[in-house]
Amino acid sequence: MKNKKHSTIAHVLEMAKPHKKTIAIVTVLSLLINIGELVKPYLIKIVMDDYLKFGIYQKGAITIGMIGAIYIGIVLLGNIIDFIASTATNMMGEDIIYTMRNRLFKYTQYANISFHDRTSAGKLFVRITNDVEDISTLFKDVITTFFKDMILIVAIIVMMLYFSAKLSLLAFLVIPLIILFSVVLTKLLNKIYDKSKVIKTKLNTFLAESIYGAKLIKIFNIQKEKQEECKALTNGYRNSRIPGGIIEGLLPGLMTILENLAICIIIWVCLGGMLEQALDVGIIYVFISYIRQLFEPITRTIDNIETVQEAFVSINKIYNILDHKEYLEDLDAGVNLSKVKGKIEFKNVWFSYDNEKWVLKNVSFTIEPRSKCCISGKNGLWQNHYY
Repeated sequence: MKNKKHSTIAHVLEMAKPHKKTIAIVTVLSLLINIGELVKPYLIKIVMDDYLKFGIYQKGAITIGMIGAIYIGIVLLGNIIDFIASTATNMMGEDIIYTMRNRLFKYTQYANISFHDRTSAGKLFVRITNDVEDISTLFKDVITTFFKDMILIVAIIVMMLYFSAKLSLLAFLVIPLIILFSVVLTKLLNKIYDKSKVIKTKLNTFLAESIYGAKLIKIFNIQKEKQEECKALTNGYRNSRIPGGIIEGLLPGLMTILENLAICIIIWVCLGGMLEQALDVGIIYVFISYIRQLFEPITRTIDNIETVQEAFVSINKIYNILDHKEYLEDLDAGVNLSKVKGKIEFKNVWFSYDNEKWVLKNVSFTIEPRSKCCISGKNGLWQNHYY
């Protein structure tokens, strides 16, 4: 299992390598956004403690209006930077879709008959469509956001410790609870999503093959059987998703409770005079703001668990195809025929896709020039060819 995870991460790094500049730029832009998020509560703190507390509008050359203008400027600039970063990540995600989809399709074109005999068309359709989309979501919504959130969490903790180490440590009392809930719920969600992903793949494969084979289904009059199979698969998929939906519904509520618990601890300590020195109202405001900001990336990270889990499963399934080079054919290989006669003759031909189940057994026949030959495949459809 450990090697499998390392292999999955290696594949993620492989896909990210062509986009390392974009990821680096987005990370820097995210850092700028985080700085703005940290500065905004501090500006409010300055207004509350240095201006409103003393009933003044101007202190030295700086006025409340100037601070307000800086605040608005940070908000506007943050939105512009966020737009640029979001656009860059979306373009990166679309590029990954383009690359992976073309790689998979090229593989199917160069793969030999044995591969297609082993792999259903519906399964390939799911790999090229749904699984590739899951991977792009990982890059669009998780990877760059993860760096931004980790930087923001560290920065908030540093700022809180800077203003008051004791008050920070009291607020951090809820962090062990967050870690405990996250670890337990993450393990539960991983098991749920693994099972759900397997059923989802079966369902999508069934739907694709049923749509492709709609004519054959009608020919053999098995519509009712296929409908019952569809109901069973969709019901199984729905039931596999319900536990995950319940847990996901609990997570925001738990995070909100812990967030407000931390805020209550701060207010209780400050109003109770338990600290050695009294804190200004502005500092209390900063702490409450930072606590709310601290829980946002934590909650977002937990929400992304499903996206990461589904993406990792999809990556493993896609590379389980791409890593098998033995099925690929060299289209330039072969024997160049100098003289070609219009007669084809088979003498004692044996053929099997897997060297076990023989499709042809000691077959001999001759196709004369300009004659018609009818060959039937396993689906019973006749193909007519002139030679």
